[in-house]
Amino acid sequence: MKTSVFNTIVFFVAFIVGWVIFEFMLPKFIKDGGYLVISLIALVIMLLAFVIERLFSLRKAQGKGNIPVFLKNVQQAVNAGDINGALSLCDKQRGSMANVIRSGIERYQTLVAEGDVKGQKEMMENIQRAIEEATMLEVPLLEKNLVSMSTIASIGTMVGLLGTVIGMIKSFEAMSRAGAPDAVQLALGISEALINTAGGLISGIGGIIAYNFFVTKIDNFTYMIDEASYAIVQSLVSKKPKK
Repeated sequence: MKTSVFNTIVFFVAFIVGWVIFEFMLPKFIKDGGYLVISLIALVIMLLAFVIERLFSLRKAQGKGNIPVFLKNVQQAVNAGDINGALSLCDKQRGSMANVIRSGIERYQTLVAEGDVKGQKEMMENIQRAIEEATMLEVPLLEKNLVSMSTIASIGTMVGLLGTVIGMIKSFEAMSRAGAPDAVQLALGISEALINTAGGLISGIGGIIAYNFFVTKIDNFTYMIDEASYAIVQSLVSKKPKK
C-alpha cells in the first residue's frame, strides 16, 4: 500500500515538475522538441526519485552499525553460548541482515526450550527453514521499485522513438510541399526528432544503469546474508546455550 501511494505521488509530482521545467526553464531549442519532452523530463525525475529511495532503503537494510563488526560479535556470542546476547546484538543492529539472523537464533532458542529436536540435522533444517522464510520476507523489500526502473528505461526509449517519428513526419511533410520546401518547418521537424531521441536515450540509459547497479548491489547483499546465516547456523547446532 505504501509503495503504491509513493509511486503515485512520484508520478504526479514528476509530471508537474516536468511541465514547470518545460515551460519556464528550458531553452527554446529544447522546447522545440514538443510536449513529449515533458514526459521525458518526468521519466528522468521519477528515475532519480526511485534511485534516491533505493539508496536510502538499502542503507537502512544494512542496519545501524558496521556489518562485519556486527557479524563478528554475533558469531562470538553464539560460540560462547550467549544466545540472549546474540539476540540483543540483532536488536541493536536492526536491518534486513539482523532480522534474518535473529529469526534463525529465535528458532534455535525455541527448539532448545521445547526439547523436541532429535539431532543436529533436524535442528539445522528447522533453523534453515526459519532463515529462508525470513529471507523471503526481506528480499521483496530490497527489490522494491526495481521493476519501475526497468519500466522507465523501456518507456523512455519508446517515448523518445515516438518523438523521433513525429519529428521526421513533420520534416517529410515540409519537404513534400509544392515548390520550395519550407526550410523552417523542416528544421523544426528535424530538431524535434533529435531532441526526443536524445531525451529517450538519457532516460533509457539512466534506467538501465540504475537497474543493473541495484540488482548487483542487492544480489551481493543477499549473498552476504546467506553466507552469514550459514555460519551462524553451523555455530548454533554445534554449541550449547548458557543456562
